[in-house]
Amino acid sequence: MLGLKPILSKTLQTAGFSEPTPIQNQAIPLALDGHDIMGLAQTGTGKTLAFGLPLLEHLLALHGKPDPKTARALILAPTRELVNQIAEQLRVFTNNTPIKVATVVGGQSIGRQISVLSRGTDILVATPGRLMDLMDRRAIDLSTVKHLVLDEADQMLDLGFIHALRKIAPALGTPRQTMLFSATMPKQMEELSRAYLSNPKRVQVSPPGKAADKVTQSVHFMPKPAKPSKLREILSRDPEALVLVFGRTKHGCEKLMKGLVADGFNAASIHGNKSQGQRDRAIKAFRDGTVKILVATDVAARGIDIPGVAYVINYELPDTPDNYVHRIGRTARAGREGEAIAFCSAEEVDLLVQIEKVMKMSIPVASGTRPEAVKAEKPQRGGRRRPQGSNRKPQSAGGGGGAGQARKPRRPRRRKAA
Repeated sequence: MLGLKPILSKTLQTAGFSEPTPIQNQAIPLALDGHDIMGLAQTGTGKTLAFGLPLLEHLLALHGKPDPKTARALILAPTRELVNQIAEQLRVFTNNTPIKVATVVGGQSIGRQISVLSRGTDILVATPGRLMDLMDRRAIDLSTVKHLVLDEADQMLDLGFIHALRKIAPALGTPRQTMLFSATMPKQMEELSRAYLSNPKRVQVSPPGKAADKVTQSVHFMPKPAKPSKLREILSRDPEALVLVFGRTKHGCEKLMKGLVADGFNAASIHGNKSQGQRDRAIKAFRDGTVKILVATDVAARGIDIPGVAYVINYELPDTPDNYVHRIGRTARAGREGEAIAFCSAEEVDLLVQIEKVMKMSIPVASGTRPEAVKAEKPQRGGRRRPQGSNRKPQSAGGGGGAGQARKPRRPRRRKAA
Protein backbone atom coordinates (compact mmCIF):
# COMPACT_ATOMS: atom_id res chain seq x y z
CA MET A 1 0.00 0.00 0.00
CA LEU A 2 2.83 2.40 0.85
CA GLY A 3 5.16 1.09 -1.84
CA LEU A 4 7.77 -0.39 0.50
CA LYS A 5 10.23 -3.08 -0.58
CA PRO A 6 8.98 -6.70 -0.14
CA ILE A 7 11.49 -7.42 2.65
CA LEU A 8 10.16 -4.51 4.71
CA SER A 9 6.52 -5.39 4.00
CA LYS A 10 7.14 -9.00 5.02
CA THR A 11 8.80 -7.91 8.29
CA LEU A 12 5.85 -5.62 9.00
CA GLN A 13 3.43 -8.53 8.55
CA THR A 14 5.55 -10.85 10.70
CA ALA A 15 5.68 -8.19 13.46
CA GLY A 16 1.89 -7.86 13.39
CA PHE A 17 1.63 -4.44 11.71
CA SER A 18 -1.40 -4.62 9.41
CA GLU A 19 -2.27 -0.95 8.90
CA PRO A 20 -0.21 2.24 9.18
CA THR A 21 -1.00 4.71 11.95
CA PRO A 22 -2.17 8.19 10.87
CA ILE A 23 1.32 9.73 11.22
CA GLN A 24 2.84 6.84 9.26
CA ASN A 25 0.16 7.04 6.57
CA GLN A 26 0.90 10.72 5.97
CA ALA A 27 4.67 10.87 6.50
CA ILE A 28 5.95 7.71 4.79
CA PRO A 29 4.88 8.52 1.19
CA LEU A 30 6.29 12.06 1.48
CA ALA A 31 9.56 10.81 2.98
CA LEU A 32 9.86 8.13 0.29
CA ASP A 33 9.67 10.92 -2.30
CA GLY A 34 12.64 12.60 -0.61
CA HIS A 35 10.85 15.55 0.98
CA ASP A 36 12.00 17.11 4.24
CA ILE A 37 9.39 16.35 6.91
CA MET A 38 8.16 18.26 9.95
CA GLY A 39 6.02 15.76 11.85
CA LEU A 40 3.82 16.58 14.84
CA ALA A 41 2.13 13.70 16.62
CA GLN A 42 1.31 12.40 20.08
CA THR A 43 3.77 10.05 21.74
CA GLY A 44 2.93 6.40 21.16
CA THR A 45 1.55 6.90 17.64
CA GLY A 46 4.34 5.23 15.68
CA LYS A 47 6.72 8.08 14.89
CA THR A 48 9.78 5.81 14.84
CA LEU A 49 8.53 3.78 11.88
CA ALA A 50 7.20 6.97 10.25
CA PHE A 51 10.81 8.03 9.67
CA GLY A 52 12.47 4.62 10.05
CA LEU A 53 10.77 2.79 7.18
CA PRO A 54 11.51 5.46 4.52
CA LEU A 55 15.06 5.66 5.82
CA LEU A 56 15.54 1.91 5.42
CA GLU A 57 13.92 2.02 1.96
CA HIS A 58 16.42 4.66 0.81
CA LEU A 59 19.41 2.81 2.29
CA LEU A 60 18.41 -0.54 0.76
CA ALA A 61 18.71 1.09 -2.66
CA LEU A 62 22.39 1.84 -2.06
CA HIS A 63 25.17 -0.57 -2.97
CA GLY A 64 28.37 -1.42 -1.16
CA LYS A 65 29.38 -1.00 2.44
CA PRO A 66 29.86 2.32 4.24
CA ASP A 67 33.48 3.45 4.46
CA PRO A 68 35.34 3.17 7.79
CA LYS A 69 34.43 5.88 10.32
CA THR A 70 31.43 6.99 8.25
CA ALA A 71 27.64 6.82 8.46
CA ARG A 72 24.96 7.20 5.81
CA ALA A 73 22.13 8.32 8.09
CA LEU A 74 22.10 10.05 11.48
CA ILE A 75 19.28 9.98 14.02
CA LEU A 76 19.64 12.34 16.99
CA ALA A 77 17.59 11.79 20.14
CA PRO A 78 17.76 13.55 23.52
CA THR A 79 18.13 10.59 25.92
CA ARG A 80 20.01 7.32 26.11
CA GLU A 81 16.77 5.40 26.58
CA LEU A 82 15.26 6.84 23.42
CA VAL A 83 18.41 6.13 21.40
CA ASN A 84 18.31 2.48 22.49
CA GLN A 85 14.57 2.25 21.81
CA ILE A 86 14.91 3.62 18.26
CA ALA A 87 17.84 1.32 17.46
CA GLU A 88 15.98 -1.68 18.85
CA GLN A 89 12.95 -0.99 16.65
CA LEU A 90 15.03 -0.45 13.53
CA ARG A 91 17.04 -3.65 14.06
CA VAL A 92 13.82 -5.67 13.80
CA PHE A 93 13.71 -4.56 10.15
CA THR A 94 17.44 -4.88 9.40
CA ASN A 95 17.93 -8.47 10.61
CA ASN A 96 17.80 -9.96 7.11
CA THR A 97 19.47 -7.04 5.34
CA PRO A 98 23.07 -5.79 5.03
CA ILE A 99 22.14 -2.55 6.85
CA LYS A 100 24.01 -1.94 10.11
CA VAL A 101 22.68 0.15 13.00
CA ALA A 102 25.07 1.59 15.62
CA THR A 103 24.37 3.59 18.78
CA VAL A 104 26.51 6.07 20.69
CA VAL A 105 25.39 7.43 24.07
CA GLY A 106 27.04 8.74 27.20
CA GLY A 107 27.57 6.47 30.18
CA GLN A 108 29.10 3.68 28.07
CA SER A 109 32.65 2.87 26.99
CA ILE A 110 33.73 5.45 24.43
CA GLY A 111 36.59 3.14 23.39
CA ARG A 112 34.13 0.44 22.39
CA GLN A 113 32.04 2.96 20.47
CA ILE A 114 35.15 4.17 18.61
CA SER A 115 35.87 0.55 17.67
CA VAL A 116 32.35 0.04 16.30
CA LEU A 117 32.46 3.27 14.30
CA SER A 118 35.86 2.39 12.85
CA ARG A 119 34.11 -0.23 10.68
CA GLY A 120 31.51 2.26 9.42
CA THR A 121 27.73 2.04 9.81
CA ASP A 122 24.63 2.69 7.74
CA ILE A 123 22.52 4.24 10.51
CA LEU A 124 23.98 6.00 13.53
CA VAL A 125 21.59 6.71 16.42
CA ALA A 126 23.13 9.09 18.93
CA THR A 127 22.74 11.57 21.73
CA PRO A 128 24.27 14.93 20.70
CA GLY A 129 26.74 15.17 23.59
CA ARG A 130 28.50 11.86 23.01
CA LEU A 131 28.46 12.39 19.24
CA MET A 132 30.37 15.67 19.68
CA ASP A 133 32.92 13.86 21.87
CA LEU A 134 33.49 11.37 19.07
CA MET A 135 33.74 14.16 16.49
CA ASP A 136 36.39 15.87 18.61
CA ARG A 137 38.36 12.60 18.69
CA ARG A 138 38.03 12.27 14.88
CA ALA A 139 36.33 8.91 15.40
CA ILE A 140 33.46 9.68 13.00
CA ASP A 141 33.23 11.44 9.63
CA LEU A 142 29.72 12.78 9.08
CA SER A 143 30.30 14.19 5.60
CA THR A 144 28.67 11.09 4.06
CA VAL A 145 25.41 11.51 6.03
CA LYS A 146 22.60 12.20 3.54
CA HIS A 147 19.67 11.61 5.93
CA LEU A 148 19.20 13.43 9.25
CA VAL A 149 16.39 12.72 11.73
CA LEU A 150 15.75 14.86 14.81
CA ASP A 151 13.47 12.85 17.10
CA GLU A 152 11.73 14.51 20.05
CA ALA A 153 13.23 17.77 18.85
CA ASP A 154 11.32 19.82 21.41
CA GLN A 155 13.07 18.09 24.29
CA MET A 156 16.43 18.62 22.62
CA LEU A 157 15.60 22.32 22.68
CA ASP A 158 14.63 22.10 26.37
CA LEU A 159 17.92 20.39 27.23
CA GLY A 160 20.02 22.94 25.37
CA PHE A 161 21.10 20.63 22.56
CA ILE A 162 20.51 23.38 20.01
CA HIS A 163 24.16 24.43 20.54
CA ALA A 164 25.29 20.88 19.76
CA LEU A 165 23.12 20.81 16.66
CA ARG A 166 24.77 23.99 15.39
CA LYS A 167 28.11 22.20 15.59
CA ILE A 168 26.93 18.87 14.16
CA ALA A 169 24.85 20.12 11.20
CA PRO A 170 27.72 21.80 9.24
CA ALA A 171 29.64 18.52 9.36
CA LEU A 172 26.87 16.61 7.52
CA GLY A 173 26.76 15.89 3.82
CA THR A 174 24.72 17.94 1.34
CA PRO A 175 22.24 17.75 -0.21
CA ARG A 176 20.45 15.73 2.44
CA GLN A 177 16.98 14.85 3.60
CA THR A 178 16.05 16.10 7.08
CA MET A 179 13.09 14.89 9.11
CA LEU A 180 12.05 16.52 12.37
CA PHE A 181 9.52 14.83 14.69
CA SER A 182 8.00 16.14 17.89
CA ALA A 183 4.93 15.83 20.11
CA THR A 184 4.77 19.53 21.01
CA MET A 185 5.42 22.70 19.05
CA PRO A 186 7.21 25.44 21.00
CA LYS A 187 7.99 28.66 19.14
CA GLN A 188 11.65 27.73 18.79
CA MET A 189 10.63 24.74 16.68
CA GLU A 190 9.67 26.98 13.78
CA GLU A 191 13.10 28.62 13.96
CA LEU A 192 14.72 25.17 14.03
CA SER A 193 12.79 24.04 10.97
CA ARG A 194 13.72 27.18 9.02
CA ALA A 195 17.40 26.68 9.87
CA TYR A 196 17.74 22.97 9.05
CA LEU A 197 14.83 21.94 6.79
CA SER A 198 14.36 22.80 3.13
CA ASN A 199 10.74 23.37 2.01
CA PRO A 200 9.46 20.80 4.54
CA LYS A 201 6.13 19.04 4.28
CA ARG A 202 4.22 19.52 7.54
CA VAL A 203 2.49 16.41 8.84
CA GLN A 204 0.24 16.84 11.88
CA VAL A 205 -2.24 14.28 13.17
CA SER A 206 -3.27 16.01 16.39
CA PRO A 207 -3.02 19.50 17.92
CA PRO A 208 0.36 20.09 19.59
CA GLY A 209 0.17 19.26 23.29
CA LYS A 210 -2.79 16.90 22.94
CA ALA A 211 -2.56 13.62 24.82
CA ALA A 212 -3.23 10.26 23.18
CA ASP A 213 -6.95 9.69 22.63
CA LYS A 214 -7.19 6.55 24.76
CA VAL A 215 -5.61 8.02 27.90
CA THR A 216 -8.09 8.55 30.74
CA GLN A 217 -6.86 11.43 32.90
CA SER A 218 -7.68 12.42 36.47
CA VAL A 219 -6.24 14.55 39.27
CA HIS A 220 -6.30 14.08 43.03
CA PHE A 221 -5.96 17.22 45.16
CA MET A 222 -4.23 16.62 48.49
CA PRO A 223 -1.64 18.05 50.87
CA LYS A 224 1.89 17.02 50.05
CA PRO A 225 2.24 14.74 53.15
CA ALA A 226 -0.79 12.72 51.99
CA LYS A 227 0.80 11.65 48.71
CA PRO A 228 2.64 8.49 49.94
CA SER A 229 -0.50 6.88 51.39
CA LYS A 230 -2.59 7.78 48.31
CA LEU A 231 0.07 6.25 46.05
CA ARG A 232 0.08 3.00 48.03
CA GLU A 233 -3.72 2.91 47.97
CA ILE A 234 -3.81 3.17 44.16
CA LEU A 235 -0.98 0.65 43.65
CA SER A 236 -2.75 -1.89 45.88
CA ARG A 237 -5.90 -1.82 43.72
CA ASP A 238 -4.20 -3.54 40.75
CA PRO A 239 -1.01 -5.23 41.97
CA GLU A 240 -0.29 -7.00 38.66
CA ALA A 241 -0.45 -3.85 36.50
CA LEU A 242 2.65 -2.14 35.14
CA VAL A 243 2.79 1.33 36.71
CA LEU A 244 5.13 4.18 35.83
CA VAL A 245 5.49 6.74 38.65
CA PHE A 246 7.05 10.11 37.87
CA GLY A 247 8.85 12.32 40.37
CA ARG A 248 10.69 15.58 39.90
CA THR A 249 14.14 14.95 41.41
CA LYS A 250 16.69 12.14 41.38
CA HIS A 251 16.92 12.02 45.17
CA GLY A 252 13.15 12.11 45.59
CA CYS A 253 12.59 9.26 43.13
CA GLU A 254 15.21 7.07 44.79
CA LYS A 255 13.72 7.72 48.24
CA LEU A 256 10.20 6.98 46.97
CA MET A 257 11.31 3.72 45.34
CA LYS A 258 13.09 2.51 48.49
CA GLY A 259 10.01 3.32 50.56
CA LEU A 260 7.81 1.29 48.22
CA VAL A 261 10.21 -1.67 48.31
CA ALA A 262 10.28 -1.49 52.13
CA ASP A 263 6.48 -1.72 52.10
CA GLY A 264 6.53 -4.86 49.95
CA PHE A 265 5.97 -3.36 46.49
CA ASN A 266 7.98 -4.65 43.53
CA ALA A 267 9.64 -1.41 42.41
CA ALA A 268 12.76 -0.10 40.68
CA SER A 269 13.96 3.38 39.71
CA ILE A 270 15.73 5.15 36.87
CA HIS A 271 17.22 8.64 36.99
CA GLY A 272 20.38 10.55 36.21
CA ASN A 273 22.33 9.15 39.16
CA LYS A 274 21.95 5.60 37.84
CA SER A 275 24.56 4.14 35.49
CA GLN A 276 23.46 3.24 31.98
CA GLY A 277 23.67 -0.45 32.89
CA GLN A 278 21.41 0.03 35.91
CA ARG A 279 18.91 1.98 33.82
CA ASP A 280 18.88 -0.64 31.07
CA ARG A 281 18.38 -3.48 33.56
CA ALA A 282 15.55 -1.65 35.32
CA ILE A 283 13.72 -0.96 32.04
CA LYS A 284 14.21 -4.57 30.88
CA ALA A 285 12.81 -5.89 34.18
CA PHE A 286 9.86 -3.50 33.84
CA ARG A 287 9.24 -4.56 30.24
CA ASP A 288 9.44 -8.26 31.20
CA GLY A 289 7.04 -7.73 34.10
CA THR A 290 9.48 -8.90 36.77
CA VAL A 291 9.29 -5.34 38.14
CA LYS A 292 5.76 -3.91 38.32
CA ILE A 293 6.49 -0.32 39.39
CA LEU A 294 9.10 1.94 37.82
CA VAL A 295 9.81 5.27 39.53
CA ALA A 296 11.43 7.75 37.17
CA THR A 297 12.41 11.33 36.54
CA ASP A 298 11.66 12.95 33.18
CA VAL A 299 14.75 11.24 31.78
CA ALA A 300 12.37 8.36 31.05
CA ALA A 301 9.43 10.34 29.70
CA ARG A 302 10.61 10.02 26.11
CA GLY A 303 12.55 6.79 26.23
CA ILE A 304 10.14 4.10 27.35
CA ASP A 305 8.12 2.28 24.71
CA ILE A 306 6.39 -0.46 26.68
CA PRO A 307 2.88 -1.15 25.37
CA GLY A 308 1.82 -2.86 28.61
CA VAL A 309 2.02 0.23 30.87
CA ALA A 310 -1.46 0.48 32.38
CA TYR A 311 -1.01 3.50 34.64
CA VAL A 312 1.13 6.61 34.68
CA ILE A 313 1.10 8.36 38.05
CA ASN A 314 2.40 11.92 38.27
CA TYR A 315 3.45 11.78 41.91
CA GLU A 316 4.85 15.26 41.39
CA LEU A 317 3.80 17.48 38.51
CA PRO A 318 6.57 18.45 36.07
CA ASP A 319 7.96 21.98 35.93
CA THR A 320 7.37 22.08 32.16
CA PRO A 321 3.81 21.49 30.87
CA ASP A 322 5.04 19.73 27.73
CA ASN A 323 6.70 17.10 29.90
CA TYR A 324 3.29 16.17 31.29
CA VAL A 325 2.17 15.31 27.76
CA HIS A 326 5.23 13.12 27.26
CA ARG A 327 4.87 11.46 30.64
CA ILE A 328 1.28 10.34 30.11
CA GLY A 329 2.18 9.27 26.57
CA ARG A 330 3.96 6.29 28.13
CA THR A 331 0.54 4.62 28.52
CA ALA A 332 -2.17 3.92 25.92
CA ARG A 333 0.49 2.98 23.38
CA ALA A 334 -0.05 1.00 20.18
CA GLY A 335 -3.84 1.41 20.33
CA ARG A 336 -4.25 0.23 23.93
CA GLU A 337 -6.07 2.10 26.67
CA GLY A 338 -4.36 3.59 29.72
CA GLU A 339 -4.90 5.77 32.74
CA ALA A 340 -2.95 8.87 33.80
CA ILE A 341 -3.33 9.95 37.43
CA ALA A 342 -1.94 13.21 38.81
CA PHE A 343 -1.34 14.21 42.43
CA CYS A 344 -1.57 17.95 43.04
CA SER A 345 -0.75 19.82 46.23
CA ALA A 346 -1.39 23.51 46.85
CA GLU A 347 2.20 24.28 45.84
CA GLU A 348 1.60 22.66 42.43
CA VAL A 349 -1.70 24.29 41.44
CA ASP A 350 0.07 26.82 39.23
CA LEU A 351 1.81 23.95 37.40
CA LEU A 352 -1.56 22.25 36.87
CA VAL A 353 -3.02 25.46 35.45
CA GLN A 354 -0.20 25.64 32.91
CA ILE A 355 -0.66 21.98 31.97
CA GLU A 356 -4.40 22.44 31.40
CA LYS A 357 -3.69 25.56 29.35
CA VAL A 358 -1.30 23.70 27.04
CA MET A 359 -3.68 20.76 26.69
CA LYS A 360 -6.72 23.04 26.26
CA MET A 361 -8.78 21.02 28.72
CA SER A 362 -9.64 20.71 32.40
CA ILE A 363 -8.41 17.45 33.90
CA PRO A 364 -11.31 15.68 35.70
CA VAL A 365 -11.06 15.77 39.51
CA ALA A 366 -11.00 12.31 41.12
CA SER A 367 -10.80 13.42 44.75
CA GLY A 368 -10.22 16.49 46.89
CA THR A 369 -10.95 20.12 46.16
CA ARG A 370 -8.77 22.41 44.15
CA PRO A 371 -6.90 24.55 46.71
CA GLU A 372 -5.75 28.11 46.33
CA ALA A 373 -2.30 28.30 44.78
CA VAL A 374 0.46 28.56 47.35
CA LYS A 375 4.01 29.58 46.57
CA ALA A 376 6.44 26.87 47.58
CA GLU A 377 8.78 28.14 50.28
CA LYS A 378 12.35 28.57 49.14
CA PRO A 379 15.21 27.92 51.55
CA GLN A 380 16.58 31.19 52.87
CA ARG A 381 20.17 31.98 52.09
CA GLY A 382 22.74 33.60 54.36
CA GLY A 383 22.71 37.20 55.43
CA ARG A 384 19.98 36.97 58.04
CA ARG A 385 20.45 36.82 61.81
CA ARG A 386 19.74 33.59 63.58
CA PRO A 387 16.83 33.73 65.98
CA GLN A 388 17.55 33.80 69.67
CA GLY A 389 17.95 30.39 71.19
CA SER A 390 19.57 28.92 68.08
CA ASN A 391 22.10 26.14 68.55
CA ARG A 392 24.99 28.18 67.21
CA LYS A 393 28.14 27.59 69.23
CA PRO A 394 29.35 30.60 71.24
CA GLN A 395 32.57 32.10 69.98
CA SER A 396 35.69 31.69 72.06
CA ALA A 397 37.45 34.66 73.59
CA GLY A 398 39.89 34.52 70.73
CA GLY A 399 37.13 35.34 68.18
CA GLY A 400 35.53 33.37 65.39
CA GLY A 401 38.48 32.96 63.04
CA GLY A 402 40.17 29.73 62.08
CA ALA A 403 41.51 27.35 64.70
CA GLY A 404 44.37 28.87 66.68
CA GLN A 405 43.91 32.28 65.10
CA ALA A 406 42.97 35.40 67.04
CA ARG A 407 40.77 38.05 65.48
CA LYS A 408 42.63 41.25 64.59
CA PRO A 409 41.68 44.20 66.81
CA ARG A 410 39.44 46.73 65.12
CA ARG A 411 40.83 50.15 64.32
CA PRO A 412 39.04 53.01 66.10
CA ARG A 413 36.77 54.86 63.69
CA ARG A 414 37.74 58.43 62.96
CA ARG A 415 35.13 61.06 63.56
CA LYS A 416 34.35 63.26 60.62
CA ALA A 417 35.12 66.90 61.04
CA ALA A 418 32.10 68.94 61.89
